[in-house]
Amino acid sequence: MLTTTRRRLGVALAAAAVAASVAVGLTGCQEGGGTISTVGTVDFATPLAIPALAESTTDAAGRRVFDLTAEAGSSQLLPGKPTATWGFNGAMLGPTIVADRGDDVVVNIHNDLPEPTTVHWHGMHLPAAMDGGPHQLIAAGDDRSPHWTIDQPAATLWYHPHPHEMTEEQVAKGLAGMVILHDPAEQSLGLPGTYGVDDIPVIVQDVRFDTNNQLVTNVRGFVGPIGDQLLVNGTLGPYLDVTTDVVRLRLLNASPARVFNFEFADARMFALVGTDGGLLEAPYQTDHIQLSPGERAEVLVSMTAGESVVLRSTPPDLGVDGGSAFANAGTDSFDVIELRAAATLATVGVVPAKLVSIDRFSEKDADAERTFQMDGTEINSQDMEMGRIDEVVTLGSTEIWDVKNQMGAPHSFHVHDVEFQVLSVGGAPPPPELAGWKDTVYLRPNVQYRLIMQFTDYADPNSPYMYHCHLLAHEDQGMMGQFVVVKPGQHAGTIQGENHDH
Repeated sequence: MLTTTRRRLGVALAAAAVAASVAVGLTGCQEGGGTISTVGTVDFATPLAIPALAESTTDAAGRRVFDLTAEAGSSQLLPGKPTATWGFNGAMLGPTIVADRGDDVVVNIHNDLPEPTTVHWHGMHLPAAMDGGPHQLIAAGDDRSPHWTIDQPAATLWYHPHPHEMTEEQVAKGLAGMVILHDPAEQSLGLPGTYGVDDIPVIVQDVRFDTNNQLVTNVRGFVGPIGDQLLVNGTLGPYLDVTTDVVRLRLLNASPARVFNFEFADARMFALVGTDGGLLEAPYQTDHIQLSPGERAEVLVSMTAGESVVLRSTPPDLGVDGGSAFANAGTDSFDVIELRAAATLATVGVVPAKLVSIDRFSEKDADAERTFQMDGTEINSQDMEMGRIDEVVTLGSTEIWDVKNQMGAPHSFHVHDVEFQVLSVGGAPPPPELAGWKDTVYLRPNVQYRLIMQFTDYADPNSPYMYHCHLLAHEDQGMMGQFVVVKPGQHAGTIQGENHDH
């Protein structure tokens, strides 16, 4: 009965979104966002906050040890009363964790919140029991210390809560942080790499305030909460003083629901050099990059001494009809951040024409193929069940996952543990922005996405990884499934509960 109820809810909300209805329900939530624009209205009066670098120590085993505390606080985001927010090691967001490939890491997590939480390492290749999914709950006042060896290419990742049916609320309150991984191949390229100077985290979240300066999520479309202002690294209306002729922006869409289409106000070209899971094979010159929730992009922007330019988000191409776009943040425009170049700029150097090599998978490499259909708030006509293992994957196998959004409203797809390659989109080769390593992809309605991925290193029949829509309201409503990776000849085990350890 619960599954049927959720399915009807999802279909009803989708119908409301497609019809672009605007109404106030019994809960007081407004359905549909309408059109929002802040273009030309942002004064860019506040320096961009740069999250602190996470400190680490070295334990007796030679492991790098980081400490995170999830805590409640308040932030002065608007004039007047402070805003209640949540963060890691502070009132909002969290420190940036920087590590190298090959590092053995431990993260001591303490939960000082009034409710359970988890810390999921989005984009990280690590054992399922360390992944921070909904089964690894940390009760209020408790601790957890996941540990693993970093073994994946240099990339921009992030961490955020993943408690079942509570993820949207906790992320919306400010719980998120960036992870930057380095490796020798990336560091040999001479890309901008001085954190906070020419290598800049840009964590973008849409928010909405009530008349008391508190965060609210009561204006919603089918996609989830729709904000009318942007925070960048927790800053409203930020500017960045640029001191080099090329600046590297690590863009992270940390919003619960909104899709951004980033471009510059003067339509200048920039170089896309990395996506979710690492660098591209070569820079891709473009004038825009679209990111759905959870997606990341590394871009290089060339600047001229003394100039200023605004990074903007223009209406994204959601692939839906006009009514659904109108109701689901698909017609909105925002001024994001102003880049202000100094009168004299240090020279970074020429952007290399070749970045890294990517070992390409092909159809013939696949050992298995699976199909995932997204509809309402279900995957393959099922809601998430904490005790059910939906898919069993064999360690060492390469698989193709065919994913399709079956409805005329937005969805996305995120896979834990692996980075995948996009084989095709609607039967055609992927566009350049989907040609690198990915772990999250926006699903245009009624278009088949063929994803290929390899499952290496970690097998555990009792600890599942997740796959789900990364529109957090959908995830919370049950649009999520679980898979375990087992050794050849091994069978799936039994999930031991919501807080089992291994």
